[in-house]
Amino acid sequence: MKSRQVTIKDIARQLNISPATVSRALKDHPDISKTTKKAVVELAASLNYQPNSIALSLRSKRTYTIGVIVPEIIHFFFSSAISGIEDVAYQAGYNVIICQSNESYEREVSNVNTLINNRVDGILISVSKNTKDTSHLKKITDLGIPLVFFDRVCDDIDAHKVIVEDERGAYDAVKHLIDQGYKKIAHLAGPETLIISKNRINGYVRALKDHNIEVDESLMMEADNKEAGMDAMKKLLARPDIPDAIFTVNDNAAIGALQVIKNAGYKVPEDIALIGFSDDQKITSLVEPHLSSIAQPAFKIGQTAGELFLKQIETPEPNKYEKIILDTELIVRASSDFSKN
Repeated sequence: MKSRQVTIKDIARQLNISPATVSRALKDHPDISKTTKKAVVELAASLNYQPNSIALSLRSKRTYTIGVIVPEIIHFFFSSAISGIEDVAYQAGYNVIICQSNESYEREVSNVNTLINNRVDGILISVSKNTKDTSHLKKITDLGIPLVFFDRVCDDIDAHKVIVEDERGAYDAVKHLIDQGYKKIAHLAGPETLIISKNRINGYVRALKDHNIEVDESLMMEADNKEAGMDAMKKLLARPDIPDAIFTVNDNAAIGALQVIKNAGYKVPEDIALIGFSDDQKITSLVEPHLSSIAQPAFKIGQTAGELFLKQIETPEPNKYEKIILDTELIVRASSDFSKN
């Protein structure tokens, strides 16, 4: 015979108190005595009581779930951002459903539709690099579902956004290389579809111009992963005038470039210096030489995105959206600084 799920009424009956008192005790209401709370919590645990999530959602018109869509869960930055989101969500009583687009527009659309059909209370997203049509994202706001962008955002949609000082971070990276004496600096860039790529290119170009170094567009190549970084670096080394420093859009591209540089017999940073972006701590301190990088506060980005969601769902202000811009930090290691060797 199928066992019946324990209810608040069962707990109330055993303790000879009202169901309302049990409910308030489980919610840690200040009007309920510590003795009663202790008795209720202990009995609930011994009876394996589980709140009826369907009933709760019907009463509150919420499911207490948040959908999160990222390009790659395996990426250090996104896994850290997810941890930040979950930190905030858990404390507020929300569960998190995580989806990954794998940099696919079609899969991102499918992720959005799945989360909407599962009646999530909000969606937090970092868009794929192949997303050009944003109608599926506009659908979220049209349905009145809170939407928060983080890291990779869409400027044509009114929603909360959390980003970092991408242009400033790129500027700091290139300025550091210039200060170390490097003059012919190449940039392995991200796809033009992403605003972060454009901002990092802008920082790269502005730093060169501010230091009276001519911008050579032939030194700018799209390469945002390890394999592309390797291919781009091979092309740069085939030039008669190879660059003496490389600034990459992310650390994965930098690792690919570093492998090619070393395999070709060049020394880092003596012959060619290298600096990445993101400060993926799983790799920056494990490669030789250790990789200089621009650190992003990934966990804080996730926390802030979660806080903006909670703010919107608790006190909705449809026409007031915030863009939070967090600072980056230059982390200098041996790949760009002789003194670190």
